[in-house]
Amino acid sequence: MSRPHVRPSLTTQRLEALSDGVIAIAATLLVLELGTLHPRGGESVFDAVSDKWPSFVAYFVSFTVIGLMWVAHHSMFERISSVDRPLLFLNLGLLLFIGFIPWPTSVLADFIDEGGTDAAQATALYSATMTVIGLLFMGMWWHLARHPEHTIDSVTERQLRRSLKYSLVSPIVYGLTIPLAFVSPYLCLLVYAGLSAYFARGPSARALISAPENLPAVEVLVDPADDTDGGPERIAGP
Repeated sequence: MSRPHVRPSLTTQRLEALSDGVIAIAATLLVLELGTLHPRGGESVFDAVSDKWPSFVAYFVSFTVIGLMWVAHHSMFERISSVDRPLLFLNLGLLLFIGFIPWPTSVLADFIDEGGTDAAQATALYSATMTVIGLLFMGMWWHLARHPEHTIDSVTERQLRRSLKYSLVSPIVYGLTIPLAFVSPYLCLLVYAGLSAYFARGPSARALISAPENLPAVEVLVDPADDTDGGPERIAGP
């Protein structure tokens, strides 16, 4: 059964504007961790840059992650026609932790090359932050799956359930990197890279793209002179 179309409300537009602003600020603040170069006596600029490799790695990882979060958020709200209070608060929680990302990024950059407990705890802090963000994204998909009336007409409940299923990957895998951090922080970096490659494909958003079998059948008028079966032809189409 088709649901009545609801035009995007002003609340939805304001929510997207707020989200874009917070995400942009979080991504911009990451560059502050790079700081300034202070080559020591006899040290070249290249050596000074090389010494800051943890900061560059942390910056690249977090900027990529935040960028993918913006893409995922944008793709989600392309298919949302209206919002309610629970969805607003879930989105605020998401922005709270996205805005927090620059700090665990700084901690990761400061301690990952020191090894030992400090490196493990810094990496675990970063993983825990990403796990919470993954849970909040999952919570938003869960809410939409329970309240499909907030999505546009072309989105089906089955597609929303598929998106919810794919959203489980983030909190589960990031959650597993918390204990992994105490085994090898560098291995966690490889997992972060793998997750970025996975989410670059947009699995939850792609699940909402109508497959041919989900398109409704429509009638096509046929000239009676060309009609061979005595009835209208039905094909799958939008």
